Amino acid sequence: MSGPGPERTSGPQPPGNPDRLYILTGGQERPAATPQLDLVTLIVSRAESDTGLAPELAAVVRICDFPLSVAEISAYLELPVSTLTPLLTELLSEGKVEARPPVPAAALPDVQLLEAVMHGLQKL
Repeated sequence: MSGPGPERTSGPQPPGNPDRLYILTGGQERPAATPQLDLVTLIVSRAESDTGLAPELAAVVRICDFPLSVAEISAYLELPVSTLTPLLTELLSEGKVEARPPVPAAALPDVQLLEAVMHGLQKL
């Protein structure tokens, strides 16, 4: 018999299930000693993928062989940034990954210089 409201079915929960996200982070919303991580902070692995890590932590270590921003990691793993931050903090405290500041715009090469070099190479 069905009553008012949606029926609940047993079975696998969708990946964005709040219960799953709560379990992943151990209930931590913001760790006490959160390093300054924002969406453009670059994360890079410092260790090989460890078989003793939880699957989500191992996935972060695995995909960060080259620097990725927090936003990119969040998108690749399909996890909200609020869930990813405690996971990254745990990996940072264990020394499995390293956080690097993003490249400042002043350190990037001049666009006009690059265009001049490109045009010069095309004329060769």
